[in-house]
Amino acid sequence: MLNNVGRDIPEEVIETTKKEVFKGVRYYDGHVYEKKGPETKCVIRSGGDKLVAGIRDVLLKCGIKDGMTLSFHHHFRDGDYIVNMVMKEVHELGIKDITICASSLGKAHDPLCDYIEDGTITQIQSSGVRGRVGQAISEGKLKGYAIMRSHGGRVRAIESGEVKIDIAFIGAPTCDDYGNCRGIGGVSNCGVLSYSMVDGDYADKVVAITDCLVPFPNFPAHISMTKVDYVVEVEAIGNPEKIATGAAKPTTDMRKLMMADYCTQFVINTPYFKDGFSYQTGVGGASIASTISLAKVMKERNIRMGFGVGGLTKPMCDLLLNNQVDCLLDTQDFDLDAVKSVQNMKHFRISASEYANPFNKGAIVNKLDFVILATLEVDVNFNCNVVVGSDGVITGAQGGHPDTAAGARCTVVLTPLLQGRTPAVCNEVTTVTTPGESIDVVITDYGIAINPARQDLIDCMKEVKLPFKTIEELRDIAFSIAGEPKKVAFEDRVVGIIESRDGTIMDVVRQVKKRA
Repeated sequence: MLNNVGRDIPEEVIETTKKEVFKGVRYYDGHVYEKKGPETKCVIRSGGDKLVAGIRDVLLKCGIKDGMTLSFHHHFRDGDYIVNMVMKEVHELGIKDITICASSLGKAHDPLCDYIEDGTITQIQSSGVRGRVGQAISEGKLKGYAIMRSHGGRVRAIESGEVKIDIAFIGAPTCDDYGNCRGIGGVSNCGVLSYSMVDGDYADKVVAITDCLVPFPNFPAHISMTKVDYVVEVEAIGNPEKIATGAAKPTTDMRKLMMADYCTQFVINTPYFKDGFSYQTGVGGASIASTISLAKVMKERNIRMGFGVGGLTKPMCDLLLNNQVDCLLDTQDFDLDAVKSVQNMKHFRISASEYANPFNKGAIVNKLDFVILATLEVDVNFNCNVVVGSDGVITGAQGGHPDTAAGARCTVVLTPLLQGRTPAVCNEVTTVTTPGESIDVVITDYGIAINPARQDLIDCMKEVKLPFKTIEELRDIAFSIAGEPKKVAFEDRVVGIIESRDGTIMDVVRQVKKRA
């Protein structure tokens, strides 16, 4: 069945998942539903604590068994130890058919591949997957589907009862013996615990794992003792030095710096750039550079930002230090400077639900003026792909991409015209993760294309000296340099589902065809 972005969703997938196909970004606006609640064990006895000797002991106390859903958060990114630590014990207990429901999975979780192959893990639900796990899924080694959801979409799925978490594991940089968790104050700080807040609220059993047990009460708690069943102390929960890895680094690439400058010039020439504007940027090199560039113009023109939001980096936190923004709203810290900034009184922690859940009574993304994003591919219909590489292998994550794109008044996507030797602007993306109706502007090192649906933006740029082109012209330039790319060869079998943030099916990912 064809959906709203022209992707053919197999009837088998629709029947198996009992889902609708994507019908537009605002299809569910005004939808009414009832939130589900977790199973809760009352604690009325006086005194005592919730300490358990180790991971295996806590798994047994939680009644671990075949077919359960275990959840994890990814605030440590490539420095995370929790997922591998827990799944090693699950495997050694002989448990099978586990569903991993993580806010994201990365290269740190490569050891999970062995558990996929032996049937310990049969389903994965995540914002996305990188490393060997993505390769394994793409090669068809996972028995069930890998379901990719945006950060807001994950919260929606949990709160609506679509996903039932049996045991949630929260890596807490500090925790007391009664379960009050904080993302700071220890030896392995990650700043905030925003993605695990919904797990604490909705999982049947919640386990806090810490490497820094502190005296009660560990206040103000980021996740309260009222949510936590057990506490386990381990030697180390993660390596904070590896939070700022991959894309989450500044760039010295001249092409990306040029795109950042184009982005700044575009932003400051829109009607939204004025005192009190709101802003979010991704963690790609060009996106980070655009924040630095924008800060200079803000200072020159004496314009203040009302709030900055999202996964935060040093340049965003510098705005707070330099008194250029009223406050920061934080769901994730992408470097140690951002982790340190959490102690600032105007640096606020927010939950992933407050940030981007489309099924609540209003998310922060809906109040954004600008969001600056990256992409692997964008097509002539402005559809973006941030999950599947040009070789057909799952190698990225939706994150907040679809959430912020849908909510912001002006969504800007930055991408080099060529990713290596592969055109990033093409006729049709390999996989649609963010629909073109949410994308307003595409900025490349060869020019800028404005979505024809945004005539207002086209009009306000008429006198601006920037290299404007149509999206088709950018595609043609890319093809003239590198040639038109061949379509990736896939098998028929569907290995992954790309969900829209409202739970409808945006696209599917098929098994990669083996080379002869």
